[in-house]
Amino acid sequence: MLYPTADDWRRAPRKNVMLFGMSGLGKTHLSNLLRENGDWFHYSVDYRIGTRYMGEFIADNFKREAMKVPLLRELLLSDSVYISSNITFDNLAPLSTYLGKPGDPARGGLPFEEYMLRQEQHRAAEIASLSDTPHFIARAEALYGYTNFVCDTSGSICEVTDPENPEDPLMTLLAAHVLPIWIEGSEAHTAELIRRFDRAPKPMYYQPDFLKSAWAEYQRETGAQEAEIDPDAFVRWTYARALAHRAPRYAAMARNWGLSITAEEVAQIRAAGDFIDLIAARLPE
Repeated sequence: MLYPTADDWRRAPRKNVMLFGMSGLGKTHLSNLLRENGDWFHYSVDYRIGTRYMGEFIADNFKREAMKVPLLRELLLSDSVYISSNITFDNLAPLSTYLGKPGDPARGGLPFEEYMLRQEQHRAAEIASLSDTPHFIARAEALYGYTNFVCDTSGSICEVTDPENPEDPLMTLLAAHVLPIWIEGSEAHTAELIRRFDRAPKPMYYQPDFLKSAWAEYQRETGAQEAEIDPDAFVRWTYARALAHRAPRYAAMARNWGLSITAEEVAQIRAAGDFIDLIAARLPE
């Protein structure tokens, strides 16, 4: 690991970490806290995906919808209006909206083929954004003088890496520059995440084989054809399965490449020093 012992971690002039785990367990909350209370640069992978690598896809999708409205079409064609997304670290709705959900178009669904195309775009963008981590570590110090760095990853990082492969190229690159830290949730957290998702389903990225299998199984169970499927119902049904699918992959990432802390411990952190102490407690003396 980048910091083999607690002493190495405490004495390091530059502390570089990568937080991973399910969305909703505190990655962005902790990253914001470190940025606000300490000398930490906050690199949001989701933000990078939605701006640098998928920004054009997102904006074009907005324009495509606007072109259906005669007044907006006329203004767009004459360059009289400008349409773009307003993604922030805390509001990733433009990215989620673009990824979409498969199913009945009358209920906002996408054709499954188009949905899979957007999933592939996200996969490529996520790998590229994660691969940009070393560049941003150097940039953060060279431009802004930040000596500490936190990479706030997407919940789907475990879908674009092979945690059990000791030669996985992406994890090898990342582990050479950051300490991977899993924020692990409990069964209670899992139940709450499912309840929260059920109230407000959000699009997610899934591995192609997992998604194709889930799509076929859902059609078998419901007897519905592609254009009849309720998009929200499908993503609700898939979400709980995704949590079960991801848990062992996160665990393998922590076991083979880094360490783990709990969501309960993250909730108790009030300052950067608390975080430094918590990580030191997880490392050998």
